[in-house]
Amino acid sequence: MNIKIPEYDINLEPFMTGPPDFNNKSVLMQTEKGFKSEVINIVKLTAQEKLFQIRILDSCEREKFTFLPGQFVMLELPGCGEVPISISSSSSNREFIGLCIRKAGKVTGMIDRLGPGAIVGIRGPFGTHFPMQRMKGRNVLLIAGGLGIAPLRSPIYWVNEHRSEYNDITILYGTREPGQILFDYQFEEWQKIYNLKLLTIIQEPDDNWKGRVGLITDLFKEIRIDPDNTFAIVCGPPVMFKFVCAYLGNIGIPRQRMFVSLERRMHCGMGKCCRCNVGSTFTCLDGPVFDYWTVMNLKEAI
Repeated sequence: MNIKIPEYDINLEPFMTGPPDFNNKSVLMQTEKGFKSEVINIVKLTAQEKLFQIRILDSCEREKFTFLPGQFVMLELPGCGEVPISISSSSSNREFIGLCIRKAGKVTGMIDRLGPGAIVGIRGPFGTHFPMQRMKGRNVLLIAGGLGIAPLRSPIYWVNEHRSEYNDITILYGTREPGQILFDYQFEEWQKIYNLKLLTIIQEPDDNWKGRVGLITDLFKEIRIDPDNTFAIVCGPPVMFKFVCAYLGNIGIPRQRMFVSLERRMHCGMGKCCRCNVGSTFTCLDGPVFDYWTVMNLKEAI
């Protein structure tokens, strides 16, 4: 008896007919495929940081690749290793993925030496994201310290692209030295075109610095915060979270409406290496975005 086996088309499967849900852990654990990609542009930001614009080579894969503000990818340099990097570009951009990379170790040091045309690999996206949908109709306060402005670029792009859905948008940004300021070439655009308020501050000014001097918490004196109508996103050194979130809590913003991004020793992106675990919580799987209430209940999270 001849049995004819019907043709199988994977594109008709339910998981292929709709957009992938990268925040579903069962899907996340299977996101092991790498995307062959090319560095198409590099913007030098400071002596230590560069913005890499990376394009997935396959046009179909490039169109299907989606992410939400706050998620990250694993960036692989063949023959050298891979590192987790927060996505620092618009989630609506299908042409390239922006990754702000600080030269800090072996792999990032090698990546820093790349030029346009270099071939790299991307896995992901991974992790949780900032709940931008929950913030609709509210004020959004974005607070960044140092390199923390990089993962904030995605929610900044998001609120601009959906500007009518949000009320007041305020960005507070502080660094140690003027030479460490990132993306200052966009500050005027953000304020005038994105219709938001931006305040910057430096801890250790040089002779050319004419702006504010002090800690990032000093900027709270210059803004008015409605605790009943405000969501906060905080990115930067973990030590900053304690002081910033403590102030926000003292004025009445619930910890469930404060969101922080933790990148605690992430290595594989899939919870297999156990380097980023805090008790039974894995930063790469259960985070990197957490509400501050959760962080306060995770011993040694920060």
